[in-house]
Formats: sequence, structure tokens, C-alpha cells
Amino acid sequence: MDLYGELILDHAKRPQHAGLREPFDVEVNHVNPTCGDEISLRVHLESVTGGPQDGAQVLRDVSYDALGCSISVASASVLAEECLGRPVADTLQTYRHLHAMLTSRGQDPGDAEQIGDAVAFAGVAKYPARVKCALLPWTAYLDALARAGADISAASERPEGA
Repeated sequence: MDLYGELILDHAKRPQHAGLREPFDVEVNHVNPTCGDEISLRVHLESVTGGPQDGAQVLRDVSYDALGCSISVASASVLAEECLGRPVADTLQTYRHLHAMLTSRGQDPGDAEQIGDAVAFAGVAKYPARVKCALLPWTAYLDALARAGADISAASERPEGA
């Protein structure tokens, strides 16, 4: 798999859900000191009331302003596509699988059922210097969740089957 797959280039050229929006609970800014990629990211969470998921938090909005390489911008776009409107716990599971794939040095091809379009970043895992570019938006997302009061402890667990 190439470093710059077609899907990565599409997301970099036309980032989905880009631009900072309101309302939001928390805004964070993260910079990759290695290459200068930068992202400002906002999250807006909502608690579910009633039903089987009573009390669970849902990601109502994630918005961002990403400046940097194609991989970083595309990763922010895929994060928004894959996580928007989902329970926070599910997005943490997506993060765990993505992180396992990106840090596998190419040994884990990723599972499209677990991480959706993020499987396009499997080729990035072979280039350790670029892994931080792909993880920058996700690291900012975890920071924003934590600052918004979400429990992100599940983000550090190993994904099932890994």
C-alpha cells in the first residue's frame, strides 16, 4: 500500500467537516514539533437520556482547522467522518484499532469494519516519521474529550484480537 493512497489524497483535497463550529465544549490546539503540522479541534458532547444507553456520551460535533501535510489533514477528515454522531465509547474503540495499525510498522493491515476509511492509512505505518502526522488529530481528539470530562481510559486498552 502506498503512503499516499487515493482516499488520503481525496480527504486532503476536500476535508470533510472542516472549519471550527459552535456550539462546542472544548477547543484544543496541538502541534507536531517534528514537522510543524498543527490542528485546532473542538468537540461538543451530549449525554443520552433514557433508553439502553442512558448516561452515555455521544459526540454531537467535532470540528477542526488543520494545517499541515496531506496525511495530517486527511486523518482529521477521516476522524470526523468516522466519529461524528457516535457514542464516545465507540470512537475510542476506533482509535484503539487505528493506533494499533499505525504503530505496527506495517504488520497490522487494519480492519475496515473497525476503522472505516482510516484503513487507508495502513501504508503510513511503514514510515515511522509520518505516524505522528496521522495520529495528531486523534491525539487532539483524546485531549479534547478528556478536557470535556469524558472517560478516555478505554483509549489505552489493547483492541480485541490484537
